[in-house]
Amino acid sequence: MYISKIAGFLFGCLLLVHCTSEPQATHKTQTEIPSQKVEIRAVNEDVIPTAKKSILIKGALLIDGLGGEPLNNASILVEDGLITEVGEEGSFAVPDMAEVVEAEGRAVLPGLLDAHYHQGNIELITKFLSHGVTSIRDPGAWEYRYKEIRSAGRVIPRLFLTGPHLDMFPPAYPKNCVIVRDAEEARARVADFVADGASAIKVYYRLTPEIIRAICEEADKYGIPTTAHLEITTATDAMAAGIDGIEHVTSFGTGLIPLPEAEAYRQRVMADNNARRYGRYDVWSKIDMNSAQTDTLISKIVKSGTVISPTLAIFEYQLDEEHTDSTKAKGFQNMLAFVGKAKKAGASVVAGSHTYVPYAEFGWAYQRELELLAQSGLSNTEVIQAATIENARFFRIEDRLGSIEQGKQADLVLVNGNPLNDIKAMYKVERVMLNGTWVPTSNQEPQRP
Repeated sequence: MYISKIAGFLFGCLLLVHCTSEPQATHKTQTEIPSQKVEIRAVNEDVIPTAKKSILIKGALLIDGLGGEPLNNASILVEDGLITEVGEEGSFAVPDMAEVVEAEGRAVLPGLLDAHYHQGNIELITKFLSHGVTSIRDPGAWEYRYKEIRSAGRVIPRLFLTGPHLDMFPPAYPKNCVIVRDAEEARARVADFVADGASAIKVYYRLTPEIIRAICEEADKYGIPTTAHLEITTATDAMAAGIDGIEHVTSFGTGLIPLPEAEAYRQRVMADNNARRYGRYDVWSKIDMNSAQTDTLISKIVKSGTVISPTLAIFEYQLDEEHTDSTKAKGFQNMLAFVGKAKKAGASVVAGSHTYVPYAEFGWAYQRELELLAQSGLSNTEVIQAATIENARFFRIEDRLGSIEQGKQADLVLVNGNPLNDIKAMYKVERVMLNGTWVPTSNQEPQRP
């Protein structure tokens, strides 16, 4: 018996050595996976036409998007879709065969970028382009939903898509989301979206801070920005998890009211997605813009570098004979005040239209957003930066777009008037250039509120 026990022990040792010497699975941890940075490009970039000629825009007021002093009587030379010269009129040589555009009395700006556009249709998206919006980002839709728009045979803005937003059950918008159940599943979906050409990742409001952190870490591997619509998770938790941007000013609401009230709101939304419709106005009507809590949250936004995409125009509420809800009116005024205060403190604010809004005619939601940013307290220069270079940085394409500089792609807008003096001049779009090519414009100024 003793000998058999020894034999059994020796056999077990041999078996253990054999098993541990077998090749093991090579599953890598996230920290071991090499960086896979991608170049962020519009999904339709390869079909955007490029003018194979020289175009000189002369005599314009140059607003470069960077916030510098405007240049009077400026000239811009565009060649093969790129800006090749910028300066005072007569400061550089012009090719003999260049097309000359006289722009006296006009301002020339970089093409406008829209951080929050939702699909629409071919008529709407071409209307946005004719109004100066040369790049859009749809934060939450399957790429196939743009198939009809892309196959219509018409020139459209640069499309920066995120793929569907990531959410948990029960989703607010089942057709535009992908359900994830844990951090591992969330990481896998980020990788899928990036492989499909996503230029950003959008997280929705039922996700936990743990899952948001996993999404941000996975997106960072590819150099892809993340942005969030929040109602349940607080902005503070999302920023601590590494989120790059926050969509909708209302996403900050639960971080601006006492914890018992915030928890009551969170529980209502967790029970019913539609509770947020009126609930967020109720939340915002009670916020004290001068409180230490507000100052602390804004300080965290600035310190983290989180971009605010407020989409003010979708929440706008004006009192009149038909609209008499003082809670909504006060809530919206506080939203305006918060954006202005955050910008004054140093936060990055960008422009996003939300496509359709209550106080703008068809195709003019973006311009209404610019007006509201000005009403919130941004200077007109800051509003233009929000529409151009700040958005380009948010998209992570500032090396190519967002300002009028040598070497950048020639997306340009000519407006009649000076938007630095009056932001309403942004409604007076006369010509729009996309990649060095003039696009059709036949704009009539809309009736404005």
